[in-house]
Amino acid sequence: MADIDIRSVRKAYGKNQVVHGVDLSIRSGEFVVVLGPSGCGKSTLLRMIAGLEAITAGEIAIAGDVVNNLEPRERGCAMVFQNYALYPHMTVAENIGYGLKVAGLSKPERTARVETVAKSLGLSEYLDRKPGQLSGGQRQRVAMGRAMIREPKVFLFDEPLSNLDAKLRVQMRIEIRKLHNRLGTTSVFVTHDQVEAMTLADRVVVMNGGHIEQVGTPEEIYRNPASRFVAGFIGSPPMNLFDGRVTGPGEVQAHGIVLSVPHAGLKPGRPVTIGIRPEEVVLGAAGSNVASIDVDFSEELGSVRLLHGQVAGADFVIQVPATTAGPKIGRFSFEVPARAVHLFDAETGNRIGTAASGARAAA
Repeated sequence: MADIDIRSVRKAYGKNQVVHGVDLSIRSGEFVVVLGPSGCGKSTLLRMIAGLEAITAGEIAIAGDVVNNLEPRERGCAMVFQNYALYPHMTVAENIGYGLKVAGLSKPERTARVETVAKSLGLSEYLDRKPGQLSGGQRQRVAMGRAMIREPKVFLFDEPLSNLDAKLRVQMRIEIRKLHNRLGTTSVFVTHDQVEAMTLADRVVVMNGGHIEQVGTPEEIYRNPASRFVAGFIGSPPMNLFDGRVTGPGEVQAHGIVLSVPHAGLKPGRPVTIGIRPEEVVLGAAGSNVASIDVDFSEELGSVRLLHGQVAGADFVIQVPATTAGPKIGRFSFEVPARAVHLFDAETGNRIGTAASGARAAA
């Protein structure tokens, strides 16, 4: 196992900057997921760790040693790619053990290690098959086995589940996490899928435009997003976000909803963004903290129902249990609990303080 230290790392292609001074420390044995939209620099960062991309500025250290000038094979990393990258003319056993063959290990030793790795991945009965005879999930396990057999200091995963169907993605997420729990190897996993990030990670690194927006546990980034971008990117459905304005001491307003907030020093007239998670809204509440939503579409998802509608002309989503009785379309009242309120600076997008401790809503 090994820790990874990324210090002020930049990457540019000519005049085009794609990674802007990233600083990140990954602890030995940690499973870190780098999450972000296409083009945010997450795969480029992974490839720089692996040595497949040159670093424009900064340095990367693995197990305390700066690896900027080391070849990929000298860094102690093993990489699992999105497209599997298996040799189609080789059997499963030959694919898994090829790296050991190149390294000059004897055939008996290679065979023993291949059998051990194959057993741990449930591939023992497929060792004589070729990749074309396997399912997508089985081929991905072969790719993982090829990485495992090298006994690397670091596992690097570059969107390895993107080519799998929905059911296989769930199965492979479970297998990858179980594998990490068993081996404890430092792992860096890149994805654009927030579900993968939330279910796999010890910590999530959210990237946007070549910058790190937030680093934290899945719960931390979900409960306390550091910016409007994180708030809108994390969560399915994402957080409801409104452009609002401070209207008085401890009070903000957006689209007819007035919220009392405990943030001190908010200047009247200051533009802010108000965020509310769909599942934290209380439907049908009666009291002073009530607003109305005009629901025009009800999305059934099995265990939950998403009510899509308009609040004072703005899009709004409420999540309720699927067993909720009553009409699914029409006008409903709802309450905004204090814990559901998040405030972000309208100019920078950065979070303002913590979640509000008091709120009231007006229809």
